Amino acid sequence: MRLRELCQRRLRCEGRPAVLLLASLAFASEGVPGSGLWMCQPAPRCGDQVYNPLEQCCDDYTVLPLNRIRHCGPHCPYWPCFELCCPESFGRPRFVVRLKVLGVNSQCHSSPTSRICG
Repeated sequence: MRLRELCQRRLRCEGRPAVLLLASLAFASEGVPGSGLWMCQPAPRCGDQVYNPLEQCCDDYTVLPLNRIRHCGPHCPYWPCFELCCPESFGRPRFVVRLKVLGVNSQCHSSPTSRICG
């Protein structure tokens, strides 16, 4: 079995879903299994689903592809994996796209502004 195929398999580790991580750069070579250092790590979860953070994100308990685009207001696209859509009503109503901060439960009132939508 090829190294790449081994990396894509999901194993069970201590009764919880897990993914295999390659700790060395042996992935680039199609070497024999066991030539690199393997570690068993808990797989990221989104609610009750396991997802691949290299291809997907968890947004409000929903697994989304990283390239998913939504609209913030009527004409303002944003990436829900990386940004928040924040309605504001200071004066006239408007929408503000804010950046999600990695490792933090990002919220509209504390996240840095990316852009203001009309």
